[in-house]
Amino acid sequence: MTPVSRRAFIRNTGGASIALWLGVSYDSYGGKTPDASLAKNFTPYILVESNGNITIYNTKPEMGQGTFQSIPALIAEEFEVSLDQVIIKQSNGEKELGNAQRAGGSSSIRNNYTDLRKIGASAREVFITAASTKWGVDVASCYAENGKVIHKQSNRKLAYADLLEEASKLELPKEPKLKDPKDFKILGKRIKRPDVALKTNGKAEFGIDAQVPGMLYASVERCPVIGGTLKSFDAGEALKIPGVEKVVETEKIMGRHHSVGVAVIANSYWTALQARKKLKIEWDTKGFETFNSVDFENRLRELAKEEGIIDKNTGAIETLNLPKENIVDAFYETPMAAHHTLEPMNCIAQVKGDQVEIWTSTQVPSSVTGNGANDLHKQIGFSPDNIKLHAKFIGGGLGRRLYIDFIIEAVNIAKQTDKPVKVIWSREDTTEFGPFRPMTFSQLKGGFSDDGKLVAFEHKVISPSYQESMRTDFDKTKVDKTMVEGIGEQAYEIPNIKTSFVRADFHIPVAAWRSVTSSTISFPHECFIDELAYKAKKDPMDFRMELLSKPSDTKRVLQKLREVSSWDKPLPKNKGRGVAQWEFFAGLCAQAVEVTYNEDRSIKVDKVYAVIDLGEVVSPDNVKNQVEGAIVMALGAAIKPGITFDKGVTMQHNFYDNPLIRINEVPEIEVHILAEGGKVKGVGEPGLPPFAPALANAIFAATGKRIRKMPFDIKSV
Repeated sequence: MTPVSRRAFIRNTGGASIALWLGVSYDSYGGKTPDASLAKNFTPYILVESNGNITIYNTKPEMGQGTFQSIPALIAEEFEVSLDQVIIKQSNGEKELGNAQRAGGSSSIRNNYTDLRKIGASAREVFITAASTKWGVDVASCYAENGKVIHKQSNRKLAYADLLEEASKLELPKEPKLKDPKDFKILGKRIKRPDVALKTNGKAEFGIDAQVPGMLYASVERCPVIGGTLKSFDAGEALKIPGVEKVVETEKIMGRHHSVGVAVIANSYWTALQARKKLKIEWDTKGFETFNSVDFENRLRELAKEEGIIDKNTGAIETLNLPKENIVDAFYETPMAAHHTLEPMNCIAQVKGDQVEIWTSTQVPSSVTGNGANDLHKQIGFSPDNIKLHAKFIGGGLGRRLYIDFIIEAVNIAKQTDKPVKVIWSREDTTEFGPFRPMTFSQLKGGFSDDGKLVAFEHKVISPSYQESMRTDFDKTKVDKTMVEGIGEQAYEIPNIKTSFVRADFHIPVAAWRSVTSSTISFPHECFIDELAYKAKKDPMDFRMELLSKPSDTKRVLQKLREVSSWDKPLPKNKGRGVAQWEFFAGLCAQAVEVTYNEDRSIKVDKVYAVIDLGEVVSPDNVKNQVEGAIVMALGAAIKPGITFDKGVTMQHNFYDNPLIRINEVPEIEVHILAEGGKVKGVGEPGLPPFAPALANAIFAATGKRIRKMPFDIKSV
């Protein structure tokens, strides 16, 4: 925790109001520790005003995952105020709030749990000290409760607002005493989410709701062949439509992918969309018009023959020389997928001279206003000091809004007019132009000793590279760790493990999708564990437990899952039960899925039992919501069509041919939370990876048919 001196208190006097800011400076995103330069940036999370208002700032964008509640809750718990007593404000990438204003990687709580509590505890101790000084009593005789400091013996009380003058003269403690969890009033309790009322009464403003006086609208026509570029265009017919003001070129940049489109600027979105259809454009498709999914999948299967770049190689797998009858191998395939955020991509941008103002939904406010090498200012040619952001509620992030390509595009359009411009992507735009979750193929091999022990495990991933797509400085000679995440980190005790990566050239942008590559490589990995259990003639749960002789979080989670799912209770003959677990950077979750095999050969998903390990829990309801949502999303990815290409063009366009799960398809879901201390883990993503393999394993248990390719058809197995 970075020390904060008295100068870190900003005392503002305006009329009759005095305000006191409290906080610390740190950058916790990605687990980074503070450095000397960050110490200059004060992070004011708490604002106490003499009129009694207390504001807590949430620097983690709210996209349904509950940070609008959970981040302030961590501070409020230690500051001894209830969430009903505070005003919660979303940060907008302000420089003084630091460069950790982002939400991704399930990191908001797992990387900030202790630091945010310290912020609240430091503020609490300052006000207690201020009160004891004012009363002339021992500080130990005072305590804080409900935004007041109370003297135990006399029951005298002073509100925080009445102590601003005294508090402003004190140093923030470097290591404040944190509350004992048994005394928590907010953390771990079922409390109302403050954003739910806003989202149900229409007061919550999402990016797509934003309105700016005098704004215009824009819709962009992009080359249907991904990778193509603009040669020329004729806007004559489009400009004849009443309300159309201008037609301009605009560039969109995402990692190493640059593309130029044609934007129609008009007085309404409908007008811009209709005029867009009148454009006459000549595209240079650069030879990418020959690309198709069938050929690319065949290419990946050929690449599977290559050795690949070694990621992990423990033991002596190459010298085992196991007999063929002791070896099991399999090949698994997973498709590309669209993000399908329910709020389409959108951004309002206004450029006035050297000033840029932006209204949008983004997971990375710090990247919009920051001074980093990959931040917005580098792409649009403006000083970061001249960029102002109005960050809104997000109608679905899912990893898509970690990227600022749509903001770059909007600014490039706004540069060419003197009015603010609202750019809206249609559902077709969001489906057809990505970025997409990359397809990943997996070659797996396992080997047993003569006494039936699993002694060897190999997992080779064959896929495009996420890092290569998003970084211009990617080193092709090294493993893209994103594409093999979690594989070598499972707790299974196997003496000889080898993991590797074979990179495939790919011109289509691929990017993080909820739970990133774990959403695809957990499927082959945990299904193959079941195949090995079948080879060993052992129950899949028993087989896993035998690979977990030492105490571990994974072992605890599976033991709990065994209990809550009644795993050892036999099912009727037409039913099956499957299990899978996955631990990766975001956290750990295990699931058991029960299915019914019907007479018409269809599969009904009956129930999902999920056990998620958190270490500590902030909001049990939020956890259950997130795990349930992750399972529904995973079900869609497992059984609904993925993204495919023909003649260089995306073949899916909207929900009619790239559907989401409907409510009548959702099984019963039972979520169990382990919060027994230890390492704090994430919530938003861990519920997704185990579902597809658990479902496939359940189908095998019910039908005897092994599934090795997603998506799979549960209407006819």
